[in-house]
Amino acid sequence: MSGRWSETAGPAGVLRFYASGGAREGSRPLLVLCPELPSIERARGDVARPYEAVADRVAQESGWRVVAGMFRGLGGSEGSFSAAGWLEDARTLVDAELGPRASLRAAGFGLGGAVALALAAADPRVRGVACFAAPGALAAWAADPSGLAEHCRAVGLLEAGFPQDVGAWAGELAMIEPAANARRMEGRPVLVVQGSADDVVASESASALVAAAGSRAELRMVLGAGHWLRADPRAIATLVGWLERQS
Repeated sequence: MSGRWSETAGPAGVLRFYASGGAREGSRPLLVLCPELPSIERARGDVARPYEAVADRVAQESGWRVVAGMFRGLGGSEGSFSAAGWLEDARTLVDAELGPRASLRAAGFGLGGAVALALAAADPRVRGVACFAAPGALAAWAADPSGLAEHCRAVGLLEAGFPQDVGAWAGELAMIEPAANARRMEGRPVLVVQGSADDVVASESASALVAAAGSRAELRMVLGAGHWLRADPRAIATLVGWLERQS
């Protein structure tokens, strides 16, 4: 099974996404994948499987339609990265792809996990969230606006002259604060997957998210795994198993 790249009109311009698992009009439930903040230019060099490979595998093994969004500034989508912008792009993708379905889940890697939680916290159509190596808090990121902007510029996420107000731009991270949004899940299922050898996001972040999400949260530790869980077949198998229980 293989999917295809498509485009839709987003608030910042062209929004690219990869869809696998059948036509939008079909009856299959939908999973929206939210991307990681890249570590290498355009995300193509990250130590992980490409998003399209993850989408294809999950769609094939779960029977779900899987849509991986390339949010603004990433993978050919227009615009510059911002926390508010990525959340807006996630909403745009859901509105464009949900169609007549009543079943939708969101998953995200790293910062994408925080975006997925923020999306679900404000949209009851998102009936569950899976987070992979997601930070439990973003206060440290917001506390260093210049450092965050420097990183985003280095990996190609920011257009020239953006942002004009670096402090306000970094302050947008407050709207996707992961633990706060996990508490707003209202009893919906939350899967938190963490690599035991992650040197980017501490295991305490996973515990904090599970504690915030409440009784329907699950924690799965992947022994020996680092941060790039898209590269670990055990992590992807955990996602597939979780989706099977959501059907």
